[in-house]
Amino acid sequence: MNASEAAGLRDRLVDAGAALVAAEGARALTLREIARRAGVSHGAPRRYFPTHVELLSAIARRGFTDLGARANETLRAAGQSPRGQVAALARTYLRFALENPGMYELMFRHDVLESGHLGLRDTSLPLFGLLVERVGLARPDVDARRVTGALWANLHGLAQLWRWGSLRLATGEEDFGPLLEACLTAHLGPENRP
Repeated sequence: MNASEAAGLRDRLVDAGAALVAAEGARALTLREIARRAGVSHGAPRRYFPTHVELLSAIARRGFTDLGARANETLRAAGQSPRGQVAALARTYLRFALENPGMYELMFRHDVLESGHLGLRDTSLPLFGLLVERVGLARPDVDARRVTGALWANLHGLAQLWRWGSLRLATGEEDFGPLLEACLTAHLGPENRP
């Protein structure tokens, strides 16, 4: 098999995994099922991804790439204040998490992130950097990296609790918008902050 065919099969395996995680969630991502959906033998993935975590990392990288493209599109469309840009990025992040729960879960699995395979840090850290930059512009008086870390943790929790229905039950909110604004105010101050 030449390099082009090998790359094509690698892509097919990742495509099959991405479709599987979208349809059935992260727990469904077995080598055997990914191989079946890609139309190859159950041993074929091991030739391109020596470990299961390496294949999961390649699938997660697809998610980070998609989220990164959405974030960049959000910034191109958001011609507003730095706080407004942070708010727009936060909405994009929450929508991604809620629309892609299986991929979102996979992207933040500890074993996948810690594996260091396929440059996940190269796709995830620039997204964090985009947010750090905007937070720094919105709040030049604080350590932007720390505030961004706290905001991200808050957004991650908001996404999970919203998806599980816990926040709707506890707050009576029908939309995450008011809770998002509360998160932004807690970390960045009010919208019209001097």
